Amino acid sequence: MFSVFPDHAMHEQSAFLRIRLLAVLGVIGFSSVACDSGNSYKPPPPPNVTVSHPQRDQVVDAIEFTGNTQAFYTVQLRARVDGYLEKVLFKEGDIVDEGKTLFLIQQQSYIAKVKEAEANLLSAKAKLMHSETEFKRYTGLMKEEAAAQTDVDHWHYERDSNRAAVMANEAQLDIAKLNLSYTTVKAPFRGKASRRYADPGNVVGHGEETVLAEINKIDPLYVYFTISERDLLKIRETMNQSDVARRAKPSPNMPIQVGLANEEGYPHEALLDYADIQIDPSTGTMQLRATLSNPDFRLLPGLFVRIRAEKPGVHDGLLVPEDAVAFDQAGAYVLVVDAQGVVSRRGVGLGALDHKRYEVTTGLTDDEWVIVNGQMRAIPGKKVTPIKQGESQGSANP
Repeated sequence: MFSVFPDHAMHEQSAFLRIRLLAVLGVIGFSSVACDSGNSYKPPPPPNVTVSHPQRDQVVDAIEFTGNTQAFYTVQLRARVDGYLEKVLFKEGDIVDEGKTLFLIQQQSYIAKVKEAEANLLSAKAKLMHSETEFKRYTGLMKEEAAAQTDVDHWHYERDSNRAAVMANEAQLDIAKLNLSYTTVKAPFRGKASRRYADPGNVVGHGEETVLAEINKIDPLYVYFTISERDLLKIRETMNQSDVARRAKPSPNMPIQVGLANEEGYPHEALLDYADIQIDPSTGTMQLRATLSNPDFRLLPGLFVRIRAEKPGVHDGLLVPEDAVAFDQAGAYVLVVDAQGVVSRRGVGLGALDHKRYEVTTGLTDDEWVIVNGQMRAIPGKKVTPIKQGESQGSANP
C-alpha cells in the first residue's frame, strides 16, 4: 500500500516557488518603469540676463586719472640746541597757527650766554675806545716831534685789533641770541601738528637735531598723478597746432575735477599748476600736480583720489553702463547676445567715463545687445534668456 502525502508536499513547494518568482519579476518590472518615467535628467533652462542696446549721447571729451594727495608743506620740528625739554604747549593733532610756540627748551644757560657775550662786547668796545684815543694823541705828538713813529704804529695796531675784537664779540652775541631763540620751537606756518616725539624732562638736541614733532600745511593740498605717454600725445593732437608751448605739455592752471573714493562724481575743483619736464622712460608716464583748496581741513595727505580733466567741446558717442564693462589681461570687454541667445565676448576700446557710463570707441554697434546685468551667469558660447532692460522676465529673446 502506497501513501500520497509525499507527492502532495512536493506539489505545494513547487507552487510556492512559482509565486515567489512572479513577485520578484513584478518588483523588477515596476522599478524599471518608475526609473524610465520619473528620474530621467533634464538640463536647466538658460539663465536670465538683462540686455540693452548701447545709447547715443553727447559726450564731453575728458581723461580719467587716479592720484594721491600730499601736504603743501611738510616740516619736521627739531631741537636745534641741546637742553632739557621743559614744556609742550600744543594739543597733538590740532591745527596750530603760524608763530605759535609748541615746545620750550630750558633757557637759563642760554640767557647766561647772552649776558656773557654782551659783557665781552662791552669790554672790547672799551678797549677800542682807549686805543683810538691813544692813537690820535700819539699821532698829534709825532707831528710836534714829541713822540716816536713806533709809538704811533703800536697804537694803530691796537686800534685795528680792538676793532676786530668788537666785531667778533658782536658775532658771538648774535649767535648767543640765536641759540636762545632756538629754545622756543614755533610753528612755521598754519597747519596740522602730529603727536610729540619727545616728552618733557628729556634731554634733546644733544649731539643731533632731535625731531620733536611734524607739522603739515594742508590748505591747500597737492594732488599728484601721472599721465601716460599715449594720453599726452592725444592731448597734444587736440590742441591748437600754432600754440607750440601748449602742445609741449599740459597747460598749467587748467581746472580739473577731483573726487574721493567714497564720493559720487567729482565734487572738488583743483588747478593744474605743474607738469614734469620729461617723461619717465622706465614707466612711460609724466608726473602732474594740481593744487586743491582745503579750507575746512577735511582732506588729509595720502588720500586716494579720482581725477577728471575735461577738454573743450563735446561729441556724439556710443555709451554703455559702467557695470557692463569688465577687464582682463586682454583689456576691456563686454558680453553680447546674438539672435539665438548665445553669449560672446567682445573686446572694446574705451573713451571717457561720463556719469557712470563708458564711451565705447571701437568694438560695438548701436543695434547689438549688451548684457548689463547678470554677467556672472553668462558664459561665452552658452545660451542665455535675454530680457530687455525695463521689461518683465517673461519677455522673449531680442
